[in-house]
Amino acid sequence: MGPMIEVVHPAAKLVVMASQAQEAEMGDATNMVIIFAGELLKKAESLLVMGLHPSEVIKGYELALNKTLQELETLSTWKLPLPLAHASLVTALKPAIAAKQYGQEDTLASLVADAALSVMPPNPKNFNVDNVRVVKIMGGSLAGSKVVQGMVFGREPEGDVKKVHKAKVAVFTSALDVAQTETKGTVLIKSAEDMLNFTSGEEKHMEKIFKEIVDSGVKVIVAGSSVGELALHYLNRLGIAVLKVLSKFDLRRVCRVVNATPLARMGAPTPEEAGYVDVFETIEIGGDRVTVLRQLVEGDPGFDPSTPGEKTKTATIILRGATANHLDDLERAIDDGVNVIKGLMKDPRTVPGAGSAEMELAKRVDAYGSGLKGLAQHAVKRYATALEVVPRTLAENALGGAEGNEVLSRLWAKHELKGGEAWGVDVENEEDGTLQADRYKIYDSLAAKQWALKLATESAISVLSVDSIIMSKPAGGPKVPQQSGNWDNDD
Repeated sequence: MGPMIEVVHPAAKLVVMASQAQEAEMGDATNMVIIFAGELLKKAESLLVMGLHPSEVIKGYELALNKTLQELETLSTWKLPLPLAHASLVTALKPAIAAKQYGQEDTLASLVADAALSVMPPNPKNFNVDNVRVVKIMGGSLAGSKVVQGMVFGREPEGDVKKVHKAKVAVFTSALDVAQTETKGTVLIKSAEDMLNFTSGEEKHMEKIFKEIVDSGVKVIVAGSSVGELALHYLNRLGIAVLKVLSKFDLRRVCRVVNATPLARMGAPTPEEAGYVDVFETIEIGGDRVTVLRQLVEGDPGFDPSTPGEKTKTATIILRGATANHLDDLERAIDDGVNVIKGLMKDPRTVPGAGSAEMELAKRVDAYGSGLKGLAQHAVKRYATALEVVPRTLAENALGGAEGNEVLSRLWAKHELKGGEAWGVDVENEEDGTLQADRYKIYDSLAAKQWALKLATESAISVLSVDSIIMSKPAGGPKVPQQSGNWDNDD
């Protein structure tokens, strides 16, 4: 959300920057950073009105944060077991995906777990988020989505060759076209013979280059820029498949899948620079034709363990949906899921979800605040009430404002009981709006919570530590609204 909205206010900017830091670090719980930082500032306002100095509020918030992080460590009840299994990954992914796409979390979590397991390196700590791609194809429904080992591009190859097996691959970042001179030159042609010779020289040079490429054994070319008509003619004649990939990020990923070095000049690649792919084919999904580059894995027909193609380093989730907006939402949910896996590879510990961890932390921090002396205790107790914002937001969004308050008081009562740490909000409101998160296997990543609490508190403290904010107006006066013609003309 942060990058889409341009925030001008400096205090709000600090909160947005904290949320972006959370996105970069964990890729999940970014909303928690914003709502928690907002709640901390709201609670600080009443303390400042009471006459406390900001430095006392800051001291209290820092004490409360340290206590919260200490207590959070003790709440972990379930760890992601190793070696990784599909079922345990789905359990860990569901809560994060349900926050974005409620009701479809089973399907999406299963897709993400499949994709992640297929590209998981021998040491799971080295799991790379970039290795799980998403290709959105309009039409059909989510049930038609699937995972493909390898890269999928939403376009057809340029030439006539649509299918190649066990082929050498060359990747070019330059345009496959006749080289244009930098300066303009004038050529004086006096006869028809000169005219023919002039173009044939160019063609012969082009043919020589592509002959060299074929002789080196290359059957597939991936071009990062335009492919000229003459080049295409020779490639078709020589039976080479050409795929145009315009995104430089995708080009980098292709190089990873086929193990090739991107070349900046047109010419035959050396054996080290050429890549290898088991299957290059065009398939139809819905009404769209897409190109797939993949290495065969054990169990596939034609799999030969002695071939140079190694375990596919990229998996692609093909998403189907009715509208572009819906597909974008699904992609964001998958992005969150993949980031949760990355976070759990670093630290496999989880805490009970559904707002139960925050509720328990609020109870413990409140008790800690009551035992403190001095003015900081007020800020510590306010910090504890600010932690309630997570379960309250969940309850109000799911059940409405009035019922949300009721659920919160029920949660307080249940957390006061022995062994009540895991009581959280039941958004389906099956009984009284509360449930035991661990019994329903609702878990949140401990590391993501730690970072979210740290960053939210730090951004709130930064805002409080500034005495006064002086807004500077952007230079050049107000921007003229971009409208066609004059809006005031009635004629």
